[in-house]
Amino acid sequence: MNAIVALCHFCELHGPRTLFCTEVLHSPLPQGAGSGDISGQNEQAEEEEGGIQMSSRIRSHSPAEGASADSSSPGPKKSDMCEASGEICGCRSLAGGHPGYVSHDKETSIKYVSHQHPNHPQLFSIVRQACVRSLSCEVCPGREGPIFFGDEQHGFVFSHTFFIKDSLARGFQRWYSIITIMMDRIYLINSWPFLLGKIRGIIDELQGKALKVFEAEQFGCPQRAQRMNTAFTPFLHQRNGNAARSLTSLTNDENLWACLHTSFAWLLKACGSRLTEKLLEGAPTEDTLVQMEKLADLKEESEGWDGSEEEEKPSSQPDVVEGQELSKSSPETSLVPDCNSWNVAHRRLSVFRSLRHMRQVLGASAFRMLAWHVLMGNQVIWKAQDVDLVQSAFDVLRTMLPIGCVRIIPYSEQYEEAYRCNFLGLSPHVQIPPHILASEFAVLVEVRAATRSSLYPTLFDDEQSLNKYEFLVTSGSPVAADRVGPTILNKIEAALTNQNLSVDVVDQCLVCLKEEWMNKVKVLFKFTKVDSRPKEDTQKLLSILGAAEEDNVKLLKFWMTGLSKTYKSHLMSTVRSPTSSECRN
Repeated sequence: MNAIVALCHFCELHGPRTLFCTEVLHSPLPQGAGSGDISGQNEQAEEEEGGIQMSSRIRSHSPAEGASADSSSPGPKKSDMCEASGEICGCRSLAGGHPGYVSHDKETSIKYVSHQHPNHPQLFSIVRQACVRSLSCEVCPGREGPIFFGDEQHGFVFSHTFFIKDSLARGFQRWYSIITIMMDRIYLINSWPFLLGKIRGIIDELQGKALKVFEAEQFGCPQRAQRMNTAFTPFLHQRNGNAARSLTSLTNDENLWACLHTSFAWLLKACGSRLTEKLLEGAPTEDTLVQMEKLADLKEESEGWDGSEEEEKPSSQPDVVEGQELSKSSPETSLVPDCNSWNVAHRRLSVFRSLRHMRQVLGASAFRMLAWHVLMGNQVIWKAQDVDLVQSAFDVLRTMLPIGCVRIIPYSEQYEEAYRCNFLGLSPHVQIPPHILASEFAVLVEVRAATRSSLYPTLFDDEQSLNKYEFLVTSGSPVAADRVGPTILNKIEAALTNQNLSVDVVDQCLVCLKEEWMNKVKVLFKFTKVDSRPKEDTQKLLSILGAAEEDNVKLLKFWMTGLSKTYKSHLMSTVRSPTSSECRN
């Protein structure tokens, strides 16, 4: 991630100052960084953690960093001292001649360099301005907390201000900030939750260490009572040489800067790895949009559950097996994200591997009836003792539908109404209402023990588990063999029967078919729901789309329920906008 993380401090003598910063280098180290080793001093011991090799090296300081231009000078002068945040003028964290910190990421050949200021003059100016703004005008109420500011010219900044306890400071505390600077505004905003949590953890650790030192000093020599008993004089005139101390003194941690370097380097690496760019060919599909919406809903619900206690489920709800599958969302929204949790676990089982495999097991006519009901949105009920078999069947059948049209209850000990799910797994002893069995809007697949040793030719060794079952597919409205059916069903069967096409090719063919018909659904939705055209015009449109047959019309109406909220709201907002009305007129 091309960013800079810096620790800043508000010095009572010099104002806002940068104490310590870590930057990412994709090229060789800047001049003087890691190459100015002092003779007689060896490179310190190196550690390797999480793929990052860390080392501490002697660096030559540039004039921008406040170092003296006279290299023969034995040390900083008394007039250049500033104990508020470091050892030399400019509120330094590292004294002259102190090693700078460098971490090598072996995976990406990136180096993370920590020092007082960036070596590059332009970066120095950007960090300096961000430091001043974070500790002066760009602060949140209470002067402690996160805030975002910046522009295209000077970069965008995530700043978190905080206080550190100091028994000798005015108000018994000093003001600091940790800032993250980058030029990519969108990336920084998307990283807000991650940065807030990790930086807050660094701040808590610093404040915890400083609080222990503060309490120990107050116990030994309370400063509040001593100050109240002292005659009033200007505060700055009261200060002696030990009044203003460095951050290492406030936390009593001599390895503070090495620890901060480790934290900042990890923060830059982790933040850069958590978000990746994905190349999309064209606009995102409806399945992608719906899945993103479902994941967002699940995230909101899980955040709400974190702060509330779980309530006991009433006895009328499905059993524990279903509760495990639906525990992340309500029954109405239990779609693909919930099913994916068991998809991975059950794909390795030797049950149904693909639609072609299921067609071979069920038979051509039974599979056509089942697929017809799936595409029409009717309720598909599987009754079986083997839970893995039912879940595997749903995993295969749902690939024929858009994600937004899938509502699954994998396994239940009681019948669930069709408005709750269009895929329902039941235990064999569950009684299904008679009106459901006679309904034309439901299909039942009963899995029974086989009466023969083999129901179909065994093509693979792992199919032995299916040989002990027989499958009975029934419905109140069986599909006649000579019925044309929806166009997409005929194309799916043609692909499945073509042995020249591999399973992967058939899967891609199915994706293309679903996208083709979802585009027709979008046109029909825009034409009927948004523009409110009459029935005569709708029939003409269906003829143009090649979907005038009854089954095709039913399929389009069912698939219309799978459109994403994003697409629907976009259409409605476009229609309501005054510009679109003027263009239409």
